Amino acid sequence: MLITGPVTHVTKWTASWLDEPTGPVPPAELRVRRCDRCLAQQDGDNAAARIIIVQLFVLTHGMTDMEVMTPLIENPGQVSEENSDEDHELLPPPQHEQDNGRGLTFSQALIHLLKGNLGTGLLGLPLAVHNAGVIAGPICLVLMGVVCVHCMHILVHCSHHLCERLKRPSMSYSDTVAFAMEHSSYQCFKKTAGFGRSVFNFFLVLTQLGFCSTYIVFLAENIKQVVEGYQENNTLVSILALTNATATPLPSAQLVADPTGAAPTGSWDLDLRLYMLFSLPFLIALVFLKELRNMAVLCFLANVCMAVSVVIIFLYILSDFGDARRIPLTSPVGRFPFFFGTAIFAFEGIGVVLPLENQMRYPKRFPMALNIGMGIVTVLYVTLGTLGYLHFGDRIKGSITLNLPHDAWTNQLVKILYSFGVFVSFAIQFFVPAEILLPPLCARLPESWRRVCEMLLRGLLVCLTFSWAVLIPRLDLVISLVGAVSSSALALIFPPLIELITYPDRWQASPAVLAKNLLIALVGFVGFLTGTYVTMAEIISPSAGVAVTGEERVMQAFNVTDGVR
Repeated sequence: MLITGPVTHVTKWTASWLDEPTGPVPPAELRVRRCDRCLAQQDGDNAAARIIIVQLFVLTHGMTDMEVMTPLIENPGQVSEENSDEDHELLPPPQHEQDNGRGLTFSQALIHLLKGNLGTGLLGLPLAVHNAGVIAGPICLVLMGVVCVHCMHILVHCSHHLCERLKRPSMSYSDTVAFAMEHSSYQCFKKTAGFGRSVFNFFLVLTQLGFCSTYIVFLAENIKQVVEGYQENNTLVSILALTNATATPLPSAQLVADPTGAAPTGSWDLDLRLYMLFSLPFLIALVFLKELRNMAVLCFLANVCMAVSVVIIFLYILSDFGDARRIPLTSPVGRFPFFFGTAIFAFEGIGVVLPLENQMRYPKRFPMALNIGMGIVTVLYVTLGTLGYLHFGDRIKGSITLNLPHDAWTNQLVKILYSFGVFVSFAIQFFVPAEILLPPLCARLPESWRRVCEMLLRGLLVCLTFSWAVLIPRLDLVISLVGAVSSSALALIFPPLIELITYPDRWQASPAVLAKNLLIALVGFVGFLTGTYVTMAEIISPSAGVAVTGEERVMQAFNVTDGVR
């Protein structure tokens, strides 16, 4: 049974279970007793506890019901020091120090880690390499991967330290931020612990809603290409049939779109925003599925579709590396902030770390799984980014799927399959901001109005992401903006600052630790400022030559793009 209702229901269930006569209580059940008492005392943490389920399901998709329920029980929210001192004798050692017989195996954690880091950001990396240069791009991707993995290890270590200090079984990312500040030796951090949690939740909600906006643009652009490609292919077949029937070859000018950029005769040249509007009712209907178990089959199918699409993309770009001599070795410095935003968007998998580590059967093996998994992700990022840029050159778009020609059914299949995966991912990513924002609002309403108002608020939240996509209907800019604004904070700024707050003795004894953490946070902050500035400037005043002309669309349909080098 998957528990998705309020935590008070879990409290009643555990209370009735604990009332049954049993023998010696094992450590796992003692932990349930302890956390049950915390849940009963702190009803205000219900939403936060449910968010842990959502985040874990978002990042793993394939966990069993018991594995999903465990973080709900083990993350009760804030615990007062009085209760912690009073009941510490009931607590087993922190979860990261003991084996969890029902947890994830090493290979399962590795697979979930890969799934949590592979998404639409992967398809935008060829453009990121274009913005940084064919030499600097791969090098910077490797460096960014190393730094992001280091920040993930920082987060895990700080969480372990706080769990041992506060006698807690596990912590989420937001718990780590709040408790690090609350139990700091500096009074200024203690007073602002609640504000720190709110700031973190703000960036988390902004990131998730930004992902949803990115998915809307991705869906619209890929479905638009599929529809127009189908129409253009039919037009080409009709022209060739007419040519064969009359035995008179048509002038090449008749095979090219109007120079004004109009689409060929017979194609649907609809505005991109209309495709966004067409997808809106389906997205709203999808987010009305509030129970995560209803998404399990869809998530599995989405993972399969996205994996097949990535394989087909690799097979296509490996067929021709192109002429490396036509690729400029460097790019203008002013384009580098676009690279930063796209790359950090792709590497923003730090939210995967603590939920997976908390669910590992042997938590001490998680650092190895993290290194192996992120090593594979980094190699995949560098390979696809570099080879994709070498294959398509300066014609590379915000997603490499948009560069695939229309002539082959496999290329059209890639766009359809990946679009289905992104469509399902929209609902999964939407659960996190919904669980953060909606419960406090619905709690203020009468019981009879809560269900209707929750559905209405879910629809309005989807419309909010839709409005962002309509305002910025360019996939490359949406990815860069989300990465620069919110992903940089979660992946690069928060972890080193948490380490400085959690371990004041380390940086006081070693200035190198202080310098390292400040440097990472500074890089994240500078990337946040410059990435946001250049992206907003591009949104307000687009550069020339970013639009796709009708001639280019026809060249893609006729598969002559690869011949133009």
